[in-house]
Amino acid sequence: MKFLLAALCFALGFSTVSHALEVTAGGTGVRNTKGEQKWLYYRDKVEAASNNQIKVKLLVFGELGGEENLVSGLRRGRVNIANWSGAVATTIVPELAILYTPYLFDDYAEADFVMDNFLFPAYAKLFAAKDVHFLSWDEIGFSDVWAKTPIIEPADAKGKRFRIASSDAAQLFAKSLNADVIPLAFTDIVSSLQTGLIEAGETGAVMYLRTGIATDAKHLTLTDHSFATSVIVIRKSWLEKLPESERKIMTESWLPMAQSRQWTREEVAGDLARAKDMGITVHTTTPEQKARWRAATAPVAKQLIDKVGGDAQKIWDIAQEGKKAYAAQKAK
Repeated sequence: MKFLLAALCFALGFSTVSHALEVTAGGTGVRNTKGEQKWLYYRDKVEAASNNQIKVKLLVFGELGGEENLVSGLRRGRVNIANWSGAVATTIVPELAILYTPYLFDDYAEADFVMDNFLFPAYAKLFAAKDVHFLSWDEIGFSDVWAKTPIIEPADAKGKRFRIASSDAAQLFAKSLNADVIPLAFTDIVSSLQTGLIEAGETGAVMYLRTGIATDAKHLTLTDHSFATSVIVIRKSWLEKLPESERKIMTESWLPMAQSRQWTREEVAGDLARAKDMGITVHTTTPEQKARWRAATAPVAKQLIDKVGGDAQKIWDIAQEGKKAYAAQKAK
């Protein structure tokens, strides 16, 4: 029967062979985290919605190399969809650095409102101009300060060998603390702590607790000084060449934003709850201490706007507009 069907299709000029669209997803995530679960959710939903006519190859644990490789891979068509940290995304849209201004947001609720209703549309336009479709935020949570010895007050960071990511925001933050600024790849943090090259740094709690940093830097201070996020992006020109049905599947299958945030925040809370069992000392800042952190890092906003240039001032103004709208809504 199958032979007769194949012969008939051949005679009529049809092919019985179905060629699935192969999609490569790239990232530098960590296994056994909510980040991995988000990619698995996306792969399964895309493949199910397309009846397996779209197959997603997950190379999301650094198989393609560092984040710079993910940027070039997407732009050259070797990667179709990727997770970029906010820091590396600034190499494409420098204005994204404004998100990392210390104390831009007071809490999660304000950040959610401003980022979704005001900043996402603004950044989507900037990404689109660089042939990048901005699909979704993928937050990491608020960044905190970790160290071998406690850094409770801003003054405690003075002279400390402080690891930063290669971004303007990170550099200006560390300089505002009068720290000894040491730019370093994330993959080099643990070995550099062990050799004494660095003794402190900043990152989200999940990355701190799950990547080995906590083993050699056992003090975490909940400064919550910047809202760390990565972005899920697709090569725009590639996406636009797809049939409308496939384009819709590719852009509508990512985990809903509310659920994505819930997963991340539950993971952060769970990890912090287990920190004591790991031998970690978690320092919660008092309102007075938090005020001193704000004051010490306050000059960073203008410095960052001036250094980034472009539409940085415009993005800053949009963020402030969003904060006012949130405050007005909250007051009702």
